Amino acid sequence: MIVRIMGEGQVRLADSHFTELNRLDDELLAEMESGDEDGFRRTLGALLDAVRRLGTPLPDDALEPSELILPSPDASLDEVRDMLSDEGLIPG
Repeated sequence: MIVRIMGEGQVRLADSHFTELNRLDDELLAEMESGDEDGFRRTLGALLDAVRRLGTPLPDDALEPSELILPSPDASLDEVRDMLSDEGLIPG
């Protein structure tokens, strides 16, 4: 799957990593629902770090369609809330 982090670029990520990413996404969703700004910041950073660590960066000139778009590390709680589906940022 191709994942874009807004403002950074794209990475190719194996489906086998989505269990870990979904766990972080569930934590992020719970923190957003409770208004836990500190937890939200920490978990968003952990989610993006996991994508960077587990994924393979695509070249800057690659024009692959992104199947998943994640917010930038400095996105606000409200900006991320606007990006959410019923399943969080990561479907599944």
